Amino acid sequence: MTSRRCLLALGLTLSSLCFGAGAAEKYRSAQQILDASPASDWRPLDPANTLYMELPGGRVVIELAPAFAPAHVANIRTLAHEHFWDGLSIYRSQDNFVVQFGDPDADDVAKARPLGTASPHLPAEFERPSKGLHFTALPDRDGWADQTGFVDGFAVGRDTTTGTSWLAHCYGALGAGRNMEADSSLGAELYVVTGQSPRQLDRNITLVGRVIKGMELLSATPRGPEPMGFFADSAQRAPITAIRLASDVPAAERSALEVLKTDSKTFAEATEARRNRRDDFYKRPAGHIDLCNVPVPTRSISASTR
Repeated sequence: MTSRRCLLALGLTLSSLCFGAGAAEKYRSAQQILDASPASDWRPLDPANTLYMELPGGRVVIELAPAFAPAHVANIRTLAHEHFWDGLSIYRSQDNFVVQFGDPDADDVAKARPLGTASPHLPAEFERPSKGLHFTALPDRDGWADQTGFVDGFAVGRDTTTGTSWLAHCYGALGAGRNMEADSSLGAELYVVTGQSPRQLDRNITLVGRVIKGMELLSATPRGPEPMGFFADSAQRAPITAIRLASDVPAAERSALEVLKTDSKTFAEATEARRNRRDDFYKRPAGHIDLCNVPVPTRSISASTR
């Protein structure tokens, strides 16, 4: 009997995509699938929910997640619009964990940079109701959630018993640093995951977005001293030229990027090609893929299609 693995691609009108031994069609790599994808399977970034982090080495492009952290995203928009981060720095780089940036004197009332018109207090936004989210599920087991998948490009965990969903701490995730109190984050002191996915932080810290492009600029930041990577010497901190909303940047200066829709047939097929690789190098298909190992492809677009 021919064995066959079927991926039920939720969100794709419940169509089944079947691959595996005996599949009639020739195996295509994820890149081949992406190269053949229709334009309708891609979406542009929303300038109102996109940050440009300008570093001496180049630009980091960040997509914000207002559907999961609306209060934090609103504060971040205000802080960026009012140039809060301009001239500040990456003041922490902990090996296999995160880089953190903002005001290193934030806890010193006398030295802290003013927040301008941003709110001085926000609620914790660790999770939200699943209702209303267009969730595309992965069939793979996960150690941190009943179910995992994607919502508009963001890696998400879901509790089917409580009906709640949350953003996952995958590589490139952007979070809002806090103190001991759950509601002590403001969106001013941010971090990006640069190491192995610390999923134990899920539902313990407010995640506000993810890096779309430029991760190499952050992950290459020299590591700070043990135990937590904070640079005591200000000369060792990596300077930030500016952090701006894309909507505040002239159209001609914006990064022309688009992202693969995670509820598209192309995304489902590319993910399956990674789950069960059958090229000449792989001798044993894994038959499994971890949420944080599923890339969400981004590509440049020409000026004529912006």
